[in-house]
This record gives sequence, C-alpha cells and structure tokens, in this order.
Amino acid sequence: MNGSPSTIEGPGDFIDLLNRSGYAWSHSNTKIEPVDASKLLQGTTVLAFHFNKGVLVAGDRRATAGNAIMYERCDKVIPIDDHSLMAIAGVPATAFEMARILSHNFEYFRRSQLQPLSTEGKIRALSKLLKDNMGLALQGVGAVSPIFSLYDLKEKKPYIYFYDMLGAQFEIQTHTATGSGSPVIRGVLEYEDLWGAKPLAKRTLEEAALLAVRLLQTAAQFDSATGQARPEDQIYPIIASITEQGYRFFPDEEMAGLFKKSMKRN
Repeated sequence: MNGSPSTIEGPGDFIDLLNRSGYAWSHSNTKIEPVDASKLLQGTTVLAFHFNKGVLVAGDRRATAGNAIMYERCDKVIPIDDHSLMAIAGVPATAFEMARILSHNFEYFRRSQLQPLSTEGKIRALSKLLKDNMGLALQGVGAVSPIFSLYDLKEKKPYIYFYDMLGAQFEIQTHTATGSGSPVIRGVLEYEDLWGAKPLAKRTLEEAALLAVRLLQTAAQFDSATGQARPEDQIYPIIASITEQGYRFFPDEEMAGLFKKSMKRN
C-alpha cells in the first residue's frame, strides 16, 4: 500500500501503521556479514522490584565494548510514557530504537483511539519488537534483555515484566535483574526479600533506593562491565520509581546524598 499515513485506515497500532506504510521494524530476514561483537556497545546491569507504593527501577551507567570501557553515563532506564519505564541490558542502539518505537506507538494509540493503550497491549508491544529483532539477536549483534515496569491506573497496581531475547514475557511478583552483573545480586535480592529487615514490597522509596545503590555497587565489585558510582565525577546509578503519580527519576543532587547514606554501615 502506497498511501500516506493520513489515508490509512486501521487500528491504533503505530507499528502496524509503519509496516503498512512501507516501513518495517522487523530484521528477522536481514542478512549481514559477520560482525565482531566485541566492538559493539553493551549495557549492564539493571534491576527492578516492588516497594510499598510502586516499582523501583535502577541501573548502572557503564557501556562497554568487549573489555573496553566506552562510556560511563549511559542511561539504561528509559521513560516510555508517563507510567511506563524500560530498563535495558544488551546493545543500547537496538534498545533505544525499541524505546522510541514503543513511545510513539503508545502515543499514537492514545491520540487515535482517544484512550491509553491497555497494560496488556503495552506488554505485548515490546514482546513483538523483541520477536521481530530475533534475527539480529541470534547473530549476536542486536541482543536486548529488557525489564518493563508500569503502573496500571485502572487497576491501581504496578507491574514488572521480564523478557527473554525472543519476546517471551514473564510477570515478576517481587524482583528481577538482568545483565552481566545480575547473577551476583539476584541472590541478594532474594535474601533481602525473605530474611531482610522487611520484605521488599513493604519498604519505603528511600529504603528501596538505598538497597538498589548497594546492589549495583556489589555487582560492580564482581563484574567489570558494571560501573561503580564515582562521586568525584558526579556519576551515580540511575534510579527511578513508578507510582500512581507516574515515574520519577532521582536527580543527581538527591543521588549524591543517597549514595553517601547508602555507603554507611548500619
């Protein structure tokens, strides 16, 4: 179909609109020459867990290419709409493009249908992008392992979903982490939830943020691809919360005080 977007009829699906307009996200049939994966930027580590008013999402700031540190201020927690965040581990270029498409998709649906996309629709939209990216993921040049967190205003309930590289999604009831540093901290998250001072879902935002900083610092101790906070350069983890009021990122000035407090022994 060669009509302009204004003449195309159909549901409020921005991805479908792109496909029917002659543009396609899908790379599943793309054939490319072998690429040295060690030269591609990679981003790790990210985590998400429920706290008493919503979901806390956090990630370190380092991007690597093989064993080289390429960038120390990578934003791995990306707003999609007012009540949705995507945390990324893997190839940033692919993940950032997915985030842009999702953001446009959600906004296109809202404007064309005069209502926001449902939670199920949002969850499946990311799953479709990952499935369409399977070709590049299997070739080792476009793999993304995201965490998608959102707050459902109708149900008044937060959600966390983990995805594999092929698009399968899994609802997370308590906590999750992904990226090269995640094996180190997944056990700590489980321990804190079961035997910590209180379950994760009962912790305040400050308590949750303090734990997130400590977890990422711990991951950085054992995983060279995970960046440590560097207060002297004002480099801190990126931390955001999602509640009924929407998402909120901790600004650098708050992170400075939070980091200083988190490093004190109890």
